[in-house]
Amino acid sequence: MQKILIIEDNWELHRGIAYALEKENYSVCSAHCLQEAKEVYLAEKPELVLLDVNLPDGEGFAFCAWMKDKKKASVLFLTARDLEEDILKGYELGAEDYVTKPFSMKILLKRIAVILKRNMESNNRVFDDGFLYIDFDQAKASVNGREQPFTPTELRLLHELSSHTGQLLTYDILLERLWDSGGQFVDKHALAVNVNRLRKKIEDENHKYISNVYGMGYQWLDG
Repeated sequence: MQKILIIEDNWELHRGIAYALEKENYSVCSAHCLQEAKEVYLAEKPELVLLDVNLPDGEGFAFCAWMKDKKKASVLFLTARDLEEDILKGYELGAEDYVTKPFSMKILLKRIAVILKRNMESNNRVFDDGFLYIDFDQAKASVNGREQPFTPTELRLLHELSSHTGQLLTYDILLERLWDSGGQFVDKHALAVNVNRLRKKIEDENHKYISNVYGMGYQWLDG
């Protein structure tokens, strides 16, 4: 489950964002000032930080700069500071996005999803558990040491599932993401056909990867 750190001192807004993120199956950790944020960041190691600029003990810009020397998470500024120089400063410090208040929660969630998806695509390009090996960049795979061919559509599906171990991916989510990738799916039946074909290629009695959550979607297991 992907973890997001919210650094926001407005308690009502903070709770609203946290609630929306948890509904989307993100793990959420929280801080309300810079000092607390540093402690939480080091302890929790989030993939993404939602960062206000105006905080009780300083500016979010300083926190973004501090992060450069640590394990780098992505940053999305979420602030009332809408001056052009502030927005440019945020991007210059390495932020992935800069959203000004007030904002649409639906649009914020979409921007978060885009950032995290991009991160996964750049970071999780090889899957290897000793039985199943997939190099997504080279489009090569093997099962129990034997080379196994996959279609481009199957590889896209494998990458989407294996990048979200333990997370339920609903039919709608998979259809949308694979369609965005130029995929071939047009309905749930086509999705089911591809999943069943994948299972025959990668699973045996001792290695199970794809679980069908009846009526909802699919989940990638640990094999």
